[in-house]
Amino acid sequence: MKQIPIWVLFISFCLLLHATNSEVEEVVKRSLINFLAKLNGGQPNPSFGWTNDTDPCKDNWKGVICDRQTKTFVRRIYLSQTNLSGVFDAASLCNVPPLAKSLIHIKLDQNSIVGELPAEISNCRNLVYLLLGRNRFHGNLPDALAKLRALQRLDISDNEFSGNLPNLSQIPFLTTFLAQYNELTGELPSFDLSNFVRFNVSFNDFIGPIPVVTGQFTESSFMDNPGLCGPLLKRDCYNQDDSTSEDGKKSKGVSKDEILMYSGYGLLGLVFISIIIYKLVKRNKIEEKDDSVNKVASADDDIEKPTAVSSDHKSAMSRSDLSVNSSESAMASTSLVILTSPVVNGLRFDDLLRAPAELLGRGKHGSLYKVICENGMFLAVKRIRNWAISSSEFKQRMQKIYQANHPNILPALAFYSSRQEKLLVYEYQQNGSLSRFLHGTQTGQTFDWMSRLSVAATIAEALAFMHQELQPDGIAHGNLKSSNILLNKNMEPCISEYGLMVVDDQDYSSPVNGYKIMPKPEATAHNAFKLDVYGFGMILLELLTGKLVQNNGTDLTKWVHAVVREEWTVEVFDKALISEGASEERMVNLLQVAIKCVNHTAEVRPTMNQIAVMINTIKEEEERSLVYDP
Repeated sequence: MKQIPIWVLFISFCLLLHATNSEVEEVVKRSLINFLAKLNGGQPNPSFGWTNDTDPCKDNWKGVICDRQTKTFVRRIYLSQTNLSGVFDAASLCNVPPLAKSLIHIKLDQNSIVGELPAEISNCRNLVYLLLGRNRFHGNLPDALAKLRALQRLDISDNEFSGNLPNLSQIPFLTTFLAQYNELTGELPSFDLSNFVRFNVSFNDFIGPIPVVTGQFTESSFMDNPGLCGPLLKRDCYNQDDSTSEDGKKSKGVSKDEILMYSGYGLLGLVFISIIIYKLVKRNKIEEKDDSVNKVASADDDIEKPTAVSSDHKSAMSRSDLSVNSSESAMASTSLVILTSPVVNGLRFDDLLRAPAELLGRGKHGSLYKVICENGMFLAVKRIRNWAISSSEFKQRMQKIYQANHPNILPALAFYSSRQEKLLVYEYQQNGSLSRFLHGTQTGQTFDWMSRLSVAATIAEALAFMHQELQPDGIAHGNLKSSNILLNKNMEPCISEYGLMVVDDQDYSSPVNGYKIMPKPEATAHNAFKLDVYGFGMILLELLTGKLVQNNGTDLTKWVHAVVREEWTVEVFDKALISEGASEERMVNLLQVAIKCVNHTAEVRPTMNQIAVMINTIKEEEERSLVYDP
């Protein structure tokens, strides 16, 4: 049979790819046009320029802002004060995967939009701003609103929303919430207002206590809610929890039946906990034996490790439900604990032993391998040796990290533990690390200012979330650097190897990753989180300068401080950013954040939550500038 020339196959592939991209672009265009038509009362408005024969990015549709680099993805929709009087059809945007993934801002304030806020808004999972103030929305807010985990600013003020608020306190990085002048009822969620920049729920019908921590906010943020109480409002809440009997009198306690019922529940709980403790103690009595998983010894220097797990690899099983899959030898030392499900795509411990492995890197604390399973799945296996932590402590640690569950933190699929070594199994990431992307020599590769700022904001938010979740357990990252920031299949930054480094006195007093961390007296569990802040500061310096942490013996922090001292600050920044015309003011602001992070005194460094707020403020200023200069 005659072979088809390779150039024919190549052209065919290109044509197919072009056709696929064209179809996606048409779907996005139709969805946007339908969205605007619904907002305009069912009819498209020609003055907006949203037409079938034009492109939303290349032809500058009114109110549409795309990514600056490729001019392909719609990032923001700004249609405030445009006399819109229709309904908000969230399904037209958020049920279309390309739009749902790319949209970060929806700004529709100061119009006359009517109707309810659809639950489909939760499918736009990357939304950072949702600004709907000064419209005529009505009805209950959907519970799905709390699923917008990336949301930072939510404005629903001056509408006619009613009913209870969803549990918006579940949104980890919400810093602005404006809901004044509505008809909202029920109790306020348990907001931690110390993290907020703006907050106002005045002129509603809320009841119950206001948040205990009110931060910078005064009575004006809660006024004209007759049912609210608390010291700030000078209304006591001591009788708010009293129940009222049928004859209108207050009952002063629980009934005898309730006491018996709760006592029964408590007894059952104690029995259940006792059984679990018995089984755990029995399991821990089994003597752990060493298992020679592979024969490659660890070396001395850390090098880049492209390990990760896909953020969308989720299981229907509860994250707290760990299942142990033992090999046929039934030896305790060969049990593989799989976090996502009892078996991941048929993966068993014996499969790891039989699968061909490629050494990717060796370091002071272990080695990294790329493993190809029989079913074609690519895995990255991190091997850690001589970690002075018991198997039970290690399992608890891995479970807590996995349960924290942030989309930009890459958890392990499975792990193995013996006395001498630990194995962590991840899904292999083809796009590599931030370090390779930033310092690589790939031709034609660009990394613009807005992309770098977005990467910084995403990493800061993810790290702040993990610090908040794992602070009680004292679990910090411990080894944060740009080679441990991986790029997933959507080129979004994700932090890998979280919690795989227990820092001791020696680690604090010696150079790690090319820079000195902190002096020996600071080596405490608390300051392990400050170590992460230092590592994040180094990543910011890499993003701003484009330089390596160590380059030909030059220390990046010393070089930056020296240049800034001589008042040549502009010389610090990557020439690619200067050529692009990036805002010098905002680059200087981010540089100031980085310098705070790498302060020699750990206690002076800000927390990751404070850092996330600072960077998001810079990002907001940059995004506002795009409105006037898209």
